[in-house]
Amino acid sequence: MPPFNILNHEMVPEHRLLNEAEAERILKKLGITREQLPKIRLGDPAIRVLEATAKEKGVIQEGKIVEIRRKSKTADTFVAYRLITR
Repeated sequence: MPPFNILNHEMVPEHRLLNEAEAERILKKLGITREQLPKIRLGDPAIRVLEATAKEKGVIQEGKIVEIRRKSKTADTFVAYRLITR
């Protein structure tokens, strides 16, 4: 884990792991498969912090989906989804 929690930095958007029900709902809403989502690596600093701070160990793994909420001047909040890969 990095020496500090980068998720607390003002420039890093909020990252949240979706549960399976949420993931399936989002995929259905978007009309895509997991493999069609943009990717984020297990080694990404934000993912490493999510893994280190997770209440249950082993929940952050390849194939899971992360929701990323970015602040936007025009859209208030922009939500993106990423598939965790190796």
